Amino acid sequence: MISLTSPIETKAHHWNAGLKLAVLCLSTLVLFSIDSLVIKSAFLAFVITLYALPGPIFMRYGLSKLRILWPFILIVFLWHWWVQELLQGSAIIIRMTCAVALANLVTMTTKLSDMIDVVRFLTQPLQRFGLNPRILELSIALVIRMTPVLLDKGENLGMAWKARSTRRSGWKIILPFTLIALDDADQVAEALRARGGLTNPEKN
Repeated sequence: MISLTSPIETKAHHWNAGLKLAVLCLSTLVLFSIDSLVIKSAFLAFVITLYALPGPIFMRYGLSKLRILWPFILIVFLWHWWVQELLQGSAIIIRMTCAVALANLVTMTTKLSDMIDVVRFLTQPLQRFGLNPRILELSIALVIRMTPVLLDKGENLGMAWKARSTRRSGWKIILPFTLIALDDADQVAEALRARGGLTNPEKN
């Protein structure tokens, strides 16, 4: 659900990656410490405004990446409607939407290499305890890079099913989607082995 860097350049593209990640963490903490539904709603309006500032194209592109949230929103809403706690459910939905939208906004305006540099800086002290920072750096990079790729392939599978059948695909595309994901993972593993794997260059 997290976007790659947006091709539409904004002022935020030139801000320090560490600063943006720090603000993201702080904003999320503040968001989850607020109990007022009115303030949460105002926070959501502020997040939407941040998407709108760079222009309609940027906003449509960014918000389109949040469509993956709707099943979770639906589940939370139905459950809290069933237990008659709609206010609490609304608060959870707003928190979840704001947190993911802010994270998405950060990745849209930050180069992946800059984010990896921040992770490398933060994990350098952990090398004393035997942690290989490259593993964490690569894990973050793969999650950010492969998530939208797999989502696109899942959508393509759904479209291919609709082109061949009038019935809903449902669970029937789970197996081919799993095979696609495993094949992608195997190709990534082969590419990593061809480039030396995850050995720490400082120990070579």
